Amino acid sequence: MGSHARPPSPPVDGNGIHLPRDLPPLRILFLYPDFLNVYGDRGNLTALVQRARWRGLPTTVTEASVGTPVDATHFDLVLVAGGQDRAQQAVAEDFRRSKGPSLIEAVEAGCPVLAICGGYQLMGHFYRTAEGTEMKGLGLFDAWTEAGGRRMIGNVAVRAELGDARPLLVGFENHSGRTTLGARARPLGRVLYGYGNNGSDGTEGARYRNAIGTYLHGSLLPKNPTLADWLLQAAVDRRYGQGIRLPPLDDTVEHQAREAMLRKLLGPPLLRGV
Repeated sequence: MGSHARPPSPPVDGNGIHLPRDLPPLRILFLYPDFLNVYGDRGNLTALVQRARWRGLPTTVTEASVGTPVDATHFDLVLVAGGQDRAQQAVAEDFRRSKGPSLIEAVEAGCPVLAICGGYQLMGHFYRTAEGTEMKGLGLFDAWTEAGGRRMIGNVAVRAELGDARPLLVGFENHSGRTTLGARARPLGRVLYGYGNNGSDGTEGARYRNAIGTYLHGSLLPKNPTLADWLLQAAVDRRYGQGIRLPPLDDTVEHQAREAMLRKLLGPPLLRGV
């Protein structure tokens, strides 16, 4: 995210008319920040809050960990990040039994969710570790994950599918889990560089309604403002109704940084062809 100053840009209605600044806050839920939070994943929360603030939209952030009762249906956007196997094991039962039912209900009602790496794996049917321990997931994504013998580490470039938009995303992955998508699953996108879900079928991540699972750390959202605003717009729709549009921001610096990484990974000839 650039440090250059950006003038306040309040949200507008469907006719381009600026809306009052006393709108109720967007409610963001960040799950298990003390267990699942590696490779700068908290930066995704910072990006969302700042990009809302630049539009004059207030936010509230609630952090909930193991043993903290929380009803995800009371929120407009949910984040769950990545962590090591031990951290996943520490939260898996609480996630499935305590947070999971209301999270499933929220997603079915259109709530946007961003789940990274370990959080993504727990949104599928199960994750089986290299030792054979199986952690049951929510089953929101028709997907399952099994540990492999080799870690998949490095930068990633992905052609994502977000409705009519086909943004190129960049990120960083570090995982041994091989995720397989079932027949009902839709990937977040296709891998152009890196490994993605399993290093073999060319898919990366999963998407169901407005819930996204991905292996892209990074932080992901500061590098990819189009995805950040896709999530924010879904949160705005949920909170205020679908007549309010987020005005564009000056993302020149972010796009220059992302394009520099894409040129490094894909090279100019390949970049022109994707």
